[in-house]
Amino acid sequence: MKKTYGPVCRLVSLTLVITLCLSLTACQSTPGTKDSGQQAESHEAANADASEQEPDPVEISLWTYPIGNWSSSTIIANLLADFNKQYPHIRISVKYLDYNTGDSLMEDAIAKGQAPDIVFEGPERLCANWGDRGLMADLSQLWSSSSAGQIYDHVQTACQSENGAYYIFPVCESAHCMAIHHDLFEAAGALQYLDEETHTWTTEGFIKAVAALKEYGVEQVGAVYCGGQAGDQGTRALVNNLYGGSFTDPEHSYYTINTPENIEALQLLYDLEGIDFAPDMTGADEVKRFSSGDLAMTFCWNVAREINETLVNPDLNFDVFPMAFPSPTGVPVLEGGIWGFGIFDNGDAARIEAAKTFVDFMTGTDSQYAKTVLSTTYWPVRPMEDLYVNDRLMTEYGTFTQYMSDYHQITPGWTEARTAWWKMLQEIGSGGDIEAAAKAFDDTANESAGHIQTE
Repeated sequence: MKKTYGPVCRLVSLTLVITLCLSLTACQSTPGTKDSGQQAESHEAANADASEQEPDPVEISLWTYPIGNWSSSTIIANLLADFNKQYPHIRISVKYLDYNTGDSLMEDAIAKGQAPDIVFEGPERLCANWGDRGLMADLSQLWSSSSAGQIYDHVQTACQSENGAYYIFPVCESAHCMAIHHDLFEAAGALQYLDEETHTWTTEGFIKAVAALKEYGVEQVGAVYCGGQAGDQGTRALVNNLYGGSFTDPEHSYYTINTPENIEALQLLYDLEGIDFAPDMTGADEVKRFSSGDLAMTFCWNVAREINETLVNPDLNFDVFPMAFPSPTGVPVLEGGIWGFGIFDNGDAARIEAAKTFVDFMTGTDSQYAKTVLSTTYWPVRPMEDLYVNDRLMTEYGTFTQYMSDYHQITPGWTEARTAWWKMLQEIGSGGDIEAAAKAFDDTANESAGHIQTE
């Protein structure tokens, strides 16, 4: 059955996030309760103690990648206002990064000794990159709390470095997916090749759907974008799912693109009429092309993409239908994103302690943690029932979480592997030998991981 939400419903979803955040704030302290006198007395005593020994002011910086709605200054300002009610002496400046330039800005700041105090991102950067380089503070102390003990095992595994340290405290997670132009699929008779109830399809169904769209007159059904690493989670999942391949070994020790399954998938994408390799197209470019109706499908999608694109893109005037990546059996293995706070060790104990205070505040109590998760439009990393119980859009995308794989983004040499990946796709797109390109990827990535596989 076709599900149409439209711009109004997407606006309701975002409004619900903001409203819930504000209402949770209001519920934290309600005057007139039966113990209000005790609260007032306790508050006066606390103020008296504070006046005797005011904490020294501390200024710290927070840099955030666009994690869900963490590109919205309004939402972040509300969270910081909550924090400063309790910790007025800690002032936090915020810098908003994007995935096209964020890494270069961060590396430049590191080189100049000006790294931010707090970063909101994932284990692949906080642990497998900056943590392994000795740049981050160990947050194991935060992991000893009772609430941290509830964090899902697969998240905890992804957040712990090989040396046992935790360089990230997680906030949320989400499954990456793809999406289709439902209206075009319907007009081309291609909906018969997917399961609309489960949002899944087989590789055979994918091939038939592309053919139907091409025959209907869609010039470019989909694009294997490879103009850079941003959005590469989509092309990785596409290739790995088509014939049951994998990106790494099960232990996430080395890279495994040069296998028969992945070679067959890359060959299919190269040969399939309607799917083009796009060496100059980034993930963001592909999303824009899809949202404007130029592409019938996007491989770079998740719930935050849909909310943001619907609200800010006036050209998106069709029904977006999220889909899992096609696989031989129709049961996908989806890449998941995990995001949380990391703290750079800038050599200032007061700033590190202030940053830990901020992280603990944002993730500690259930009420505040719910607000933090809602601000991202993703899902919590510990049990929290009914967070999105009245949100149809979030419920729809929530079906993908059951297909999430473990987190291979912490494999050694991850940064170099990401670069080698899009360069490999460019080589294939230009007509290069697929097996040779896949072998070159494995050699490069595994060398950066510290070991080269021998035949």
